[in-house]
Amino acid sequence: MTPHSRPADTYSPLYFLASLGAGGLAVTFFMYLMFWVPHPNAPVPVFEDIAGAFNSGTFAMKSGIAVAVVGIAAMVFLNLKMLFWNFAELGKFAKTGAYTKLVNSNGETQLLAMPLALAMTVNGLFIVGLVYVPGLWGIVEYLFPAALVTFAIIGMIAFRRIGFFLGRVLSEGGVFDVTANNSFAQLLPAFALSMVAVGLSAPAAMSTVPATVGISLVLSIFVGTIAALYALVAAIVAFNSMLHHGTAKESAPTLMIVVPILTILGIMTMRQDHGLHTTFEGHSDMASTLLLTTTILAVQAAFAALGMLVLRRQKYADAYLRGDGNSPGAYALVCPGVALSVMMHFWINKGLVAAGIIAKFGILYWGLTAVAIGFQVAMVLLVLHLNRRHFRKPSGATPVPAE
Repeated sequence: MTPHSRPADTYSPLYFLASLGAGGLAVTFFMYLMFWVPHPNAPVPVFEDIAGAFNSGTFAMKSGIAVAVVGIAAMVFLNLKMLFWNFAELGKFAKTGAYTKLVNSNGETQLLAMPLALAMTVNGLFIVGLVYVPGLWGIVEYLFPAALVTFAIIGMIAFRRIGFFLGRVLSEGGVFDVTANNSFAQLLPAFALSMVAVGLSAPAAMSTVPATVGISLVLSIFVGTIAALYALVAAIVAFNSMLHHGTAKESAPTLMIVVPILTILGIMTMRQDHGLHTTFEGHSDMASTLLLTTTILAVQAAFAALGMLVLRRQKYADAYLRGDGNSPGAYALVCPGVALSVMMHFWINKGLVAAGIIAKFGILYWGLTAVAIGFQVAMVLLVLHLNRRHFRKPSGATPVPAE
C-alpha cells in the first residue's frame, strides 16, 4: 500500500461485510417500528400505520418514528453505496493474480460475502418499501413471488460458489490447509445461506396465498437446514484446529459469527411458525417462542463472551481498530452486535411481553430495550469508525495523476 492510498485500495471480498453491516443496522432501526407502532391489519408496519402513529402519537412515539425512518434511509443508502463499490472492485480484482491465489486457498469462501451482502440488500429494500411507499401492502401478494425468485437466484449463486470450493478441496486432497483453519472463517458460507433462507421465509409470515406460503416454507426450510448443517460441521472442524494452533489473530472476529447466524435462523423459524399457524393451522403457543428466543440468546451470549475473551487476549483492537493495522475482517465485528440487538427486540416483545412476563412499555421493558439500543448505537459508531479507517484518504494525501 502506498503512503497516499487507502486500506480499501487493497481489495478483499470481505469488504462486502461493510455493505452487510449497514444493511443489518437498517433492520435494527426497523425494530422500533415493528414493535412500537401498532399495525393491526398487517404482520408488519407499513407506511399507513407509521404515518398514522406519527400523526396521533405522543412526543416519544413521534421521536422514535423519526429516528427510525431517518436511520433506515441512512443505513440503506450506505448499504447500497458499499454494495455497488464492492461489485465494481470485485470485477477488477477478479482479473488479478491475487484473485487466482485466493480461489486456490482456504480463503476462497470469502467470495460468499457477495451473496450474503446481496441477500441483506434485498431484505433492506423490502423494509424501504414498507416504510416509504404508500399502498404497497395492496400489491404485496404480487411482490412475494418476485422476492422468492430473487432469493432463489441469490441462493443458487451461493450454492454454486460453495460447490466450487467443496469440489476442489474434497476431490483433489491436500489443498485445504488445516493449520490455517484456526478460526470460524469457514462458517461464512453458512452465514450466506442463512441470509438467503430468512429472505425466503418472509412470504410464509406475510402472505395469505396458501401456494405462496407453502413454497416459502419448503424453500426456506431446505436452505435453512443446509445452512445449519454446514455451520455445525465447519465449526467442529475449525474448533479442533484452534485447539491445536490457537486462533488466527486477524480472523478472531469470526469466533462470533455464530451470533448472527443464530439470529437469522431464529427469525426464519418464527416466520415459518407464523405461516404454519395462519395458513395451515399449525398452532404453537407463546411459550414456544419464549423458549426459542431465550435459548438463542443463551448460545449467543456464550459465543460472544468467547469471542470477546480471545479478542482481548490477542489485543485485536490495538492492532486493527486503534493501531496502524487495518483488516477488512474487522467489519465482521459489526454483525454480532447487530444480531444481538435484533434478537433482544424479538426476545423482549415476542417472548417476554407475549408470555405476560413483563408489561409492554413498562420500566423493565425499557430497561431491557435500552440494552438492545445500546448494541445498536455501538455498532453504528463502529461502522462509521471502520469506514473512516478504510475509505478515507490519509491526512495530507494528494491525488496521484493517472499516467
